[in-house]
Amino acid sequence: MPSSIRVAEAPNGALTYAVPLPPERLPPVAPRQLLAAWELAREAAGRQEWGKPRRLLFPRVEGEPMELAIADRDAAAWAEAIDSAVGLDTISGLSLCLRLLALVEILGRAPWLAALFAVSRQGIDLHPALLSAAAAMPLDAGARFDETGLRRLLSRPLPQGSPPGGASSLGRIA
Repeated sequence: MPSSIRVAEAPNGALTYAVPLPPERLPPVAPRQLLAAWELAREAAGRQEWGKPRRLLFPRVEGEPMELAIADRDAAAWAEAIDSAVGLDTISGLSLCLRLLALVEILGRAPWLAALFAVSRQGIDLHPALLSAAAAMPLDAGARFDETGLRRLLSRPLPQGSPPGGASSLGRIA
């Protein structure tokens, strides 16, 4: 698997990444890495370290590369945090960042996931099954999680113990 991503900086500071493989071929990450990335990203956004806009170019069989822009202020802050800590110029770093952004995105569009996370003043609690699924599940061609596939993956019985929302069954993200 290619491990190098070419990066170019435009005169305005925007970064372009030439990724050698499509999003659906990016490797899985460890759940603990995803949890740590979430924490780093939230801290960076809290410090208002917004980061530069980023443009990701992925190869497509049809010829024209697929472009993904990370221009939203919060997404750019999260990408900057992961870039500073791990590096978005590596396949593993980019996979971590895109999984983090895909997790945030699906939490906002899939109401059925509400039982697997809880928002409080202290932060967000994520059920370990959700964290494991997001770390392992392939991204789709648009660098998002397929909702149907995620539902199927999470349809297995959850571990016994505290109910979703109970602190002992969830990973705390401050």
